[in-house]
Amino acid sequence: MSLALSRYVPRPDVAGLLRRHWPLLPLAATVLLLLAPLPAGDATASGKVGPADAASLLLVFVCAVQALRGRVRTLSPLGVLVLGVPAVGLAVATMTAGDPYVALPGFVRYLQVFVLVPAAVVLLVRDAAEFRLAAGCFVVLALVQGAVGVVQFATHTGASYQGEDIRAVGTFGPGDVMGMATVVAYGLVVATAAALAPGLSGRVRRVAAGAALSLVLPLVLSFSRGAWIATAGAAVLVMVLSGIRRALTVLVALGAAGVVLVGGLGVGSEMVAERLTSITQVSSAPDQSVTDRYTMWAAAESMWRERPAVGVGLKGFPANRDGHSSLGLSSGSDTGGAGQAYLRQPLLSPHNMYLLILSEQGLIGLTALVGGWAALLVAGVRRVAAGAGARDCGLIATGLFVWQLTDFLYADIGGPSTVLTGVIIGLAAWWALVPPQDTGAIGSGAIGSGAAPGRRVHDGPAAR
Repeated sequence: MSLALSRYVPRPDVAGLLRRHWPLLPLAATVLLLLAPLPAGDATASGKVGPADAASLLLVFVCAVQALRGRVRTLSPLGVLVLGVPAVGLAVATMTAGDPYVALPGFVRYLQVFVLVPAAVVLLVRDAAEFRLAAGCFVVLALVQGAVGVVQFATHTGASYQGEDIRAVGTFGPGDVMGMATVVAYGLVVATAAALAPGLSGRVRRVAAGAALSLVLPLVLSFSRGAWIATAGAAVLVMVLSGIRRALTVLVALGAAGVVLVGGLGVGSEMVAERLTSITQVSSAPDQSVTDRYTMWAAAESMWRERPAVGVGLKGFPANRDGHSSLGLSSGSDTGGAGQAYLRQPLLSPHNMYLLILSEQGLIGLTALVGGWAALLVAGVRRVAAGAGARDCGLIATGLFVWQLTDFLYADIGGPSTVLTGVIIGLAAWWALVPPQDTGAIGSGAIGSGAAPGRRVHDGPAAR
């Protein structure tokens, strides 16, 4: 009987799935390799190539090979403009820098994060199913890192915060205190969008809602004000785009979870309340970290005024900081805990991506990068509002992109999780620029033009 039934039970064609989706393996590795703990000091070491960065380079290489074989979609002039113009601004900032050799590593890093990785994602992700696979990797990463962070808080093995080793930092360590908060926020936004998305099965939405609720706790325990603000903004936008009724339901659920976790169970309630209160005190009674940030913002603006068109050059902010800063700037920030000794980290960036670009690349670089991001955001939101393509992909792409653009107001690139910025920009570009028929089903075509397919979708009998 069992043998007879087995003939009618469909078995997954693993070999066929691998043959069809193998180009996405480097993309999944780029996200999931951030689960690997880094040796002390590697999180912020300049010039270090971590496992996730190596995977992203493999992703770009695979994309180049597939392009030579004619198996990627063709970029339209609009796609080339949005994804390629930033490279021109980066080249100008490098060549006009005071020391182009010092600026060259910055050029490579920016090219990786803002040009090559996003372009590879757009070219290799073929349909909504592959988009969901990439987005699911963010949730897996967030759940694991969040679990590590909760254990750190509970066992007092986290990073140092107000004299106690309780700050949840995951495997990123105290040298990159924003790393865990960033990846947990990414996962929370993805899970929230999937929970609200029409068209997905009820089981998938319930699992996504459970994942989103479970990620609230580690995000709170990261004590990252910036991550809280960006997550709230992105989540609210996703809720509004998905419908007011769904938005109210999720807001009530998240509010109840916050009351239970912080108020009812007392999970870091006093420290969380103090951290929340400090958000409204940035001008009346700022702490030293806020004072340092304001001072570096002023320094970045001063550098831009000195060279408004091209800036001081990539990697030029640290060298020019002291000459443009007031005496209110401290020598650095204190880090420790999570298995690492006390360390004084120098302040080498303004902690504002837009001001960093403005100071180092001038108006040329700012226009090239931020102009492209604005175009992607407008096109993506319009497509979600119009209901084109797979709605869940649109909500995820828009939510992640808005989170990143909001976070850039008080943070910049740096640390192992930086490579995920390129993946997110790529997912946002895929949603905004790929023809609607490709964002809802298997297919390919010229980005932004709806031209004929630029590669084969089926690769022999196993794909049929």
